[in-house]
Amino acid sequence: MSQRHTPHTITVGLGRRRYDVVIGRGGMQQIGRHLQSLDCSGHVGIVTNRTVQRFYGASVSKAIVQAGFTCHMICIPDGESAKTLRWVSYVLDALVKHRFERQSVLVALGGGVIGDLTGFAASMYLRGIPFIQVPTTLVAQVDSSVGGKTGVNHPRGKNLIGAYYQPARVLSDTRAFHTLPGREWRAGVAEVIKYGVIADSRFFAWLEKRLDHLLAMREEDVQKVVKRCCEIKARVVARDEREAGLRRILNYGHTIGHALESLGRYRTHLHGEAVAIGMVYEAMLACHLALCSRGVVNRQRALIERAGLPVRMPSHSFSKLWEALCHDKKVVRGTVYCVLPTAIGSVKVMPLNRQVVQRWYARCHEAWP
Repeated sequence: MSQRHTPHTITVGLGRRRYDVVIGRGGMQQIGRHLQSLDCSGHVGIVTNRTVQRFYGASVSKAIVQAGFTCHMICIPDGESAKTLRWVSYVLDALVKHRFERQSVLVALGGGVIGDLTGFAASMYLRGIPFIQVPTTLVAQVDSSVGGKTGVNHPRGKNLIGAYYQPARVLSDTRAFHTLPGREWRAGVAEVIKYGVIADSRFFAWLEKRLDHLLAMREEDVQKVVKRCCEIKARVVARDEREAGLRRILNYGHTIGHALESLGRYRTHLHGEAVAIGMVYEAMLACHLALCSRGVVNRQRALIERAGLPVRMPSHSFSKLWEALCHDKKVVRGTVYCVLPTAIGSVKVMPLNRQVVQRWYARCHEAWP
């Protein structure tokens, strides 16, 4: 195997619950070996959707069976609308039906919805069975598959129901990106840009130079991006697993982004698209509050636009937007908190004052250059 295809391994350091994130081409075909190394036995449940199953279901299940496991396919609908308690219950019913035991394991084969829902089901069944993340989207590989946030949506807010439950391993096969629709790929780039803004100005500058190569899925650039994002997230999660402090910086773009997803009933924007808009507007708010320069706003907006992502917020009344913000899981004692940039590579978490935000919101569209 050539060096460019040699897998990268990043360890999320959580003591006894530490686990590896393995990044490279062909990782799915090695899943049987990974299951054996984790001392799993008996039943393996692959939770996926029909689209992902069509591309990878047969090869992944074959690799699992060849490693000596009994494999069961559990399919849920595509998209964010399936991220509900109803479909968690569907997964749990399948585990009961096939008599899964404590050493049985779930495999989350898909994007962020599949990973979040599968991890949540694993956390509940028999008070916790192992699960492995096999993310197939860019959003999932650089963000949602790492860190142990699992859960589902409530009609009033995103990710309001869930648990912290770490995977036993993450297998990020970069070959999966070639079956992604272009819109999904671009949505993932929003989360990549986020990491540059919150933690690494040099990485952000690299993205400004190499974005065209990334959008074209040049393998060297893709692996560098997934590796760097996972390194940043692993470091943050190891220091603050349950979002008591530092981990909140990972929510940059998500306060407004989650509100937009909720207001659109999870049908208007993909998650990354909503985060892209959220980053632009949260940067504009930071500039309004004199936390950062206009240049910080402009560099982000320019990069996001080059990635083919939306930068304009849909028309919502302030009262509806604020209500959606107040149902976010990051609200503390009734106060909405937001991650705001102070420079490229640096952010701070700030409480939002309703009156201040309302005045800014009334003016921000008028001030749009």
